[in-house]
Amino acid sequence: MSKWINVCQLNDITPKTGVCALVNGKQVAIFRPRDNDELFAIDNMDPFAKSNVLSRGIICEHDEQLWVASPLKKQRFNLTTGQCLENDLVSLATYKVRVNKDAVEINA
Repeated sequence: MSKWINVCQLNDITPKTGVCALVNGKQVAIFRPRDNDELFAIDNMDPFAKSNVLSRGIICEHDEQLWVASPLKKQRFNLTTGQCLENDLVSLATYKVRVNKDAVEINA
């Protein structure tokens, strides 16, 4: 059974950046692409570099979709689906994320 887990406050995430949260022993990258409460959450592990770095990646837009580019090997991952743009055989887990009274919560 999944439940909502409080990980930080919305103001802890600067617009156009991401942060990392430890959720049930797993690193989750949470992104705030705009100056509103729209958030996305995916695995923090870059499957190509085998490093937990995606929360430090650059948020970009391609074909009207939001992506994060890995800071190490530059592959892009869709923030909604987790799919890798450069290799369609690779995708990341995505997580439901919400803002509840200024608290950021992950469903895990």
